[in-house]
Amino acid sequence: MKIDKLKPEMVNALTQDPHSTRDDDREKVLEIAIGREVRAFRRQQEITVAELSNLTGLSIGMLSKIENGNTSPSLTTLQTLANALSVPLTSFFRRFEEARVAVHTKSGEGVEIDREGTRANHQYNLLGHIGSNASGVIVEPYLITLSKKSDVFQTFQHGGIETIYMLDGEVDYRHGDEVYPLKPGDTLFFDADAPHGPERLVSLPARYLSIISYPQNT
Repeated sequence: MKIDKLKPEMVNALTQDPHSTRDDDREKVLEIAIGREVRAFRRQQEITVAELSNLTGLSIGMLSKIENGNTSPSLTTLQTLANALSVPLTSFFRRFEEARVAVHTKSGEGVEIDREGTRANHQYNLLGHIGSNASGVIVEPYLITLSKKSDVFQTFQHGGIETIYMLDGEVDYRHGDEVYPLKPGDTLFFDADAPHGPERLVSLPARYLSIISYPQNT
């Protein structure tokens, strides 16, 4: 599909607020973490809220408050839920206790790698990597540099979603049956399962960010 420009109606379904903040109160964060685990275990076992209410003697309203992180359940309540869901009591706290990872890569310190399919003088610098994580998504950010010695190559084709942001130079970039002229400041966002890659190096040197995301289990 060819997209001339991003239109407002295309993003109506996006509901996550990128500027949202979390309550700094540690107890509130713990309530949210517990609620998410209770909901996750209930759904894994295909138990409805009404069925869990019957199993535990807790009202549907109370269970809803717990799952949404709007109340602080007592240890007795948590033990009752753990027994009903056949999970250890400590399993409700696992996400709260998980370490959250950040990777800081200073200018010029990206790891230069040879990516499968890379041809001569296409420099790939991996800017960071986080392995298994709670989001279920792997993200690979690359800084790609093309010089006068670079050659064009057969297109890539892999799973996931890819975003390209052009920094310097100009390239004609193929995605499927379409070719997009990319200049500094341009973005190309696409399904990476279609054949894609630089088809013509228009103005060199060229640099662009390539951010690839895909599920952890692929």
